[in-house]
Order: sequence, then structure tokens, then C-alpha cells
Amino acid sequence: MPRSTGGQFGDGRSNLWGIPVSVKDCFDLAGAPTSCGVHFYRDLNGISRHDSWLVEQLRKAGAVITGKTHLHPLAYGITGENPEFGDCEQPDNPGALTGGSSSGAAASILEGSALAAIGTDTGGSVRGPAALCGLAGYRASLGRGDWRGGAHLAQSFDTMGWLFRDLEDAPLLAYIFAPGKSSALQEFNSFAVVHDAFLHDTEPAIMAGLRSVERDLRALGLKSSTIDVGWWAGSFETYATIQASEAARLHAGHFDSMSPALSERLEWGARITDAEIVVMRQRHAEFRTRIDTLLHEHELLLLPASPVARIGIGADNSQARSRILRYTTPFSLAGVPVVTIPCSIGGMQLAAAKESDESLLNLAARIGSKRQRQN
Repeated sequence: MPRSTGGQFGDGRSNLWGIPVSVKDCFDLAGAPTSCGVHFYRDLNGISRHDSWLVEQLRKAGAVITGKTHLHPLAYGITGENPEFGDCEQPDNPGALTGGSSSGAAASILEGSALAAIGTDTGGSVRGPAALCGLAGYRASLGRGDWRGGAHLAQSFDTMGWLFRDLEDAPLLAYIFAPGKSSALQEFNSFAVVHDAFLHDTEPAIMAGLRSVERDLRALGLKSSTIDVGWWAGSFETYATIQASEAARLHAGHFDSMSPALSERLEWGARITDAEIVVMRQRHAEFRTRIDTLLHEHELLLLPASPVARIGIGADNSQARSRILRYTTPFSLAGVPVVTIPCSIGGMQLAAAKESDESLLNLAARIGSKRQRQN
């Protein structure tokens, strides 16, 4: 994609003008159904008469929308497996799942039908596929964008996002979710890496990628430190409980129309009591405050987006969700922007304080530029 952020055409046209973009099939696109990854909603919703707000923004920017993309059913999963529309396989890696829930978004970049792809990220649905497919990803700050014409999974955590190839393109992407927003770029001076104790199940090749990104950041002049995040241990439980309760409310009355595994998860969400949710929301607020404090002190936080490099089609992936989400849900609870930095194997999450999206994407581009010079 063009590098200029000021409008490379010189006539006011956006930098996304003419760029092929795919859209996750949980956003309405006039003339197409919105399935949310299941036959039930495809048939219930029928053909959309209007574009979602997000598609409107893409059209205003002059992007060429190439189509709608596959997702894990209801965007409620991290593997990209879908019993109704088929599992999403990486086009260039036979037998490997893309990850989810923004599975087709990743596949569209890999196959070349899009240069940038709209995804969503509730618990890791942009970050997971990016890491598993060797792509860059951007999860926006919670609250950016208008969800009119978009299907939520859990409103407390749902964010919009992009998948793309080149980190140098990152600064071109944030404005779609926050049109008209202009703020001075922050110069980051430091970052913190989570202690190895948290990374006990990270594959060696991914650990090597983590060290390489540490070196990239230090080479840009940032000072590094290591932090103990043992207190993150309960983050997945907090996240999963609130998510399940909110998803169950959104899909109430339709559980029997879903696959058995999905129906079971929704039924669990419906059984969660109001008293239990009060406790979890208090934990959520306390966790968010502590992450804000960490980011105020260290500016950036770095860790892998997935501890595994590959999820196989037809394999027993029953533990994949909890294993990957242990890495991604802390930032989901915090509601902060995150860039996924691709490595030779896997990808790293780099998170910054809320609403510092543009500054974070600018830093990602600097990492990409540094890598280009080295090559």
C-alpha cells in the first residue's frame, strides 16, 4: 500500500483509494447476507439493504471491497474451525488453520484477494490469526468505531481491527475507525516484557521471535525491562465469564439453532447469575486499572500473541482456546490498542495505553522500516 499518510494523490483522496479490502462477515454489506459464521443468521437476516457504518467508511475512503470473509461461528472462537461453512485453511500452508475468529480475513491476505482485511478482536480474534499466519495485525482501542450494522459478541470487549502484511502500512489504518480524530504522536521511550514464568508453555521458536522484537525495539532507542505478571492468572476466567454472559443475552432464544459445542457455551453463559457477573465486573475494573498503571510506568507491553505456531486441521484443538487466550485476554480486559508484529515464526503483541493507537501504529511502521533496511 502507499506509504504517504497525507494523501498520495494530491487531490484529497484517501490513502486507501483503490485498495482491495475484505470485510469480516459480521458487518452488513448491502446486497449480501450477514451470516456471523452460521447458517441460522444468514437465513434469518437475509440480504442486507444497507451498509454497516464501517463499510460506509471504507467506501468513503475509496477502498475496493472484494467480499465478505469466513469467521469462527458467532466470532466465538480462536481456531477458525467452522462446522457449517468449513474450517479455514491457510492457503499457503496445507493442513494448518488460520486461527480465528477473523479467519477469512487472514486467508484473504494470504491468497492475495485483499491487501488489507477488516477483522474484529474480542479476545484475540485479530491477534491470533495474525500470529498464526505470519501477518501484521491491529486491534483498535475499545470504543473506537460505530457498530451500527455490525454484530457484537460481547460488547464489553468487542473491538474493530485490521490484518495486513507490511508493518510500514500500519499508520494508514487507524483513521477508518476514528474519522476526524487528530492527535499528536507520542514518542515511546520504554517497553516491558513479561517474565519468562508467564511464558512457560511458549514454543522455543516463538520465544526466539520475542527476543528478536526486543532487539528491534532496543535498536530504535527504547529501554527495556521485565515485569512479573503473576496477577494475570485470573484474567481468562474474568474475561470468559463476562463474555459468555453477554453472548448468551445477544443470542437468547436461538441456542438450539447453533452447533452443539456453541450451544453448550451459550447455555453456560445463560446460567451465570447476576451476582456472579457483579463480582467479575469488579475484578475486570480492578484489572483494567492495574494495566493502566503498568502502561503509564512502562509505556509499552510486549509478549507473544500465541504460544503455539500452528493449529492443525482435524487435530484435537480442545485446549487451544484457553491456551492462546491466556496470552491475549489481558489486553482485551484492558481495552487497549495492540499491534501484532510478525516474526519468522509466530507474532508478538505490542500494547500501549488506550487511545494511543496512532502512536503505536507509527512505532510499528518504524520497526517495519528498520527490518526493510536490514534486508
